[in-house]
Amino acid sequence: MARAATTSDVFNAIAEPQRREILTLLRDGERAATEVARELGFTQPGASKHLRVLREVGLVRDRRAGKQRLYSLDAHGLRPIHEWTGGFEQFWNESFERLDAYVQDLKHTREKE
Repeated sequence: MARAATTSDVFNAIAEPQRREILTLLRDGERAATEVARELGFTQPGASKHLRVLREVGLVRDRRAGKQRLYSLDAHGLRPIHEWTGGFEQFWNESFERLDAYVQDLKHTREKE
């Protein structure tokens, strides 16, 4: 089965670790492409390429500020990721509940000894 183009699917776009780094950086606020490149140790063209992909899939938005283009997270674009990962919340909650019950059983057994 052919893989979807990076720019057509949010999940393919975030499969690239450097793009995830950019998203993490943008959580703290708007940044220019040059600032993204400098802070993450990317080349300017590399940062711009990744930002373009993230913009095309709707994970970031940009605006002009003089000669600079500023990038920020687009919460609407993050929705599919949030919904997908949220589906695992019940799994993790149940796993932690089982672990907690196991630990409580161990404590209770040790107290009896």
